[in-house]
Amino acid sequence: MITVQSSSRTQHLQALAAFGRNGLQENAPLAPYTSFRIGGPAERLLIVQAIPDLLAALDYCHSEHVTFLMLGGGSNVLISDEGISGLVIVNQCRGVEWLDQPAGRQMALAESGVALAGLARASIARNLAGLGWAVSVPGTVGGAVVGNTGAHGGCVADNLQSVRLWTDGVVAEFAAADLQLGYRRSRLKDIVTKPSFGPVVLSATFLLEPDPEGEERARADAYLEHRRRTQPVDKSAGSIFKNPPGDFSGRLIEAAGLKGHRIGGASVSEQHANFIINHGQATAADVVALMNVIRARVFAQFGVVLEPEIQFIGDWQNSPKLSPIGDQ
Repeated sequence: MITVQSSSRTQHLQALAAFGRNGLQENAPLAPYTSFRIGGPAERLLIVQAIPDLLAALDYCHSEHVTFLMLGGGSNVLISDEGISGLVIVNQCRGVEWLDQPAGRQMALAESGVALAGLARASIARNLAGLGWAVSVPGTVGGAVVGNTGAHGGCVADNLQSVRLWTDGVVAEFAAADLQLGYRRSRLKDIVTKPSFGPVVLSATFLLEPDPEGEERARADAYLEHRRRTQPVDKSAGSIFKNPPGDFSGRLIEAAGLKGHRIGGASVSEQHANFIINHGQATAADVVALMNVIRARVFAQFGVVLEPEIQFIGDWQNSPKLSPIGDQ
């Protein structure tokens, strides 16, 4: 939430507007900036497309005690129907630099707003291996680092070397080991989904191996074909639940007879049961209600508590929430 008095509001609006595309927007819809196409408005929205502008906006927020929430590609998130009070910064910084390394390796230095799938495709075009698993994964590099995104047996932690972070007005570089990367998590994940003064991922470096025989391209083509065959192309946030140890959430949800189950404008995908589909008018409340049905049914039949993989962001005080399951 922006913590300034109304008498200085105009000054803050004018200062922040200089750093964003289309200035600083008020009461701006956030649904278009998410893959789910769900969510209420941001009280104020700033779209930033260059790292110097992003740093200037972040430094200004820090000096003036303006908290903010960062939004990247908007995948893997559910924004509340009430939206987000205060300032939301949409990161569209998309620069990539390729740095030669010994033994034919290359380092990809990607700004945090770069599309992860686009970076994977670009690396394959340069005959490099290491990111092929991400060729069909939605979201940005920044979000992928925060959540240690993965697919097809690979994940960000496999090739991530370092990240550049802004925190409380200070920019510093951290080794990947400092992030405590685990299954779909990092030490950053719980912080970045709440209004704060950081940390903000500015860029990440990935060490990639030479692939002169094109084996990575062949694997990526197979991953793309698998996705077309098994995952929906409808509006969704990707996988809704984490896979429990030794099993798959999609298998459990399907076995519970919930494929196609619908509440309001949201339904469990007929193609992959760990996806919830927005049929065009779904609300965040619809999605939460459907998640509660799924979790209760799977626990009743299999004794497994499904944990959300998506992040809940925004103002949820007056909105439906996930019901406790088992000993939660």
